[in-house]
Amino acid sequence: MKRMIPLILAALFATAADARELRIAPGAPPAHPSNSHLYTKLMEFLPEVSGGKLTAQLLGPEVVGLGQMKDALQSQLVEVGNLLPLYFPADLPNMSLAGELALSGREPHAMAAAMTEYIVTCDTCQAELKKFGIVYLGSGSSDVYALLTNKPVKSAADIKGLRLRSGGAPFSRWAENFGAVPASIPVGDTFESMSQGVIDGSIASIGDLLSFRLVELVKNVTIIPLGTYHATSDFSVANSAWQSLSAEERKQLVTAANRANVVFTQRWGYDMAAAAREAAEKAGIAFLDPDADFLKASEDFAQADKATAAKVSQERFGFEDAQARVDRFAGLVEKWNGIVKDANGDPEVITRRLDEEVWSKIDTATYGL
Repeated sequence: MKRMIPLILAALFATAADARELRIAPGAPPAHPSNSHLYTKLMEFLPEVSGGKLTAQLLGPEVVGLGQMKDALQSQLVEVGNLLPLYFPADLPNMSLAGELALSGREPHAMAAAMTEYIVTCDTCQAELKKFGIVYLGSGSSDVYALLTNKPVKSAADIKGLRLRSGGAPFSRWAENFGAVPASIPVGDTFESMSQGVIDGSIASIGDLLSFRLVELVKNVTIIPLGTYHATSDFSVANSAWQSLSAEERKQLVTAANRANVVFTQRWGYDMAAAAREAAEKAGIAFLDPDADFLKASEDFAQADKATAAKVSQERFGFEDAQARVDRFAGLVEKWNGIVKDANGDPEVITRRLDEEVWSKIDTATYGL
């Protein structure tokens, strides 16, 4: 036995030395699901699927925030990062086009899966990602957005003049249509902006009540469906890091990322929203239903905004086939709405279907290169 101890120790040290540790960054605080249920899960899944050959070191938002993610990936400070394409619309127009369709989102798992299939199977999307310097490994989605305000909003008249934080152009268009004033403020600054009276509320995930402590400020939540935030690149792998991995290691990273993406969407899109609602009710926050006229006007605007999204994408990014791209994305949403319904929302089934429909069809020896 004494003779075997050095051999065992040598084997352990060799295993540790052979492991490839990736520097990963969620860009968000621990309370946000992109940290707790996306990147923390990637750290858990990577050693599992790779037999310990792949591990990860997490860099927190104090090192790299969402606004710095592009530079961090391109400088190789971060090897896998949580990138929000709407921060860089000119660089990632295809992702921005899909983000322009935010108002139509009603089923988070379906929106995340549709976004994933759209980007993976789109040649021009892949070309712009390569130019940007990253490899795309899937998207997630928020819950359906609502109005989080310090004043009650039940009708179109109630929203007029309110200053609302907006996370993107479609939400701004919706706000302006009803006479509100959209404010482009980073989500991490929502609490400070609201506490100082700069804004009256936010068009946002109910989960923000917990993620960004808005439960301390918000007085009312109006449950009017305002779409999803699904234009994400959850795991953006720096080109140099991707190229340094073998085809088998890339496949393992894809597998871990796919699992984590679905866990993340389940948390952000469903479980956290439920937990936030419970916490909000305990804090005395009122949950309001919009009146019938306001609800119908909002739904009508969301439907009409699909054409606006195509027009904006054509004018802003030069997509002559913008409407065809919008139609393709809408078709994928319909497809995945059906798949998620058939799966009864089961995350394990959805993970398997994503692998079958998308990831099993790529060749990691050539994908992203």
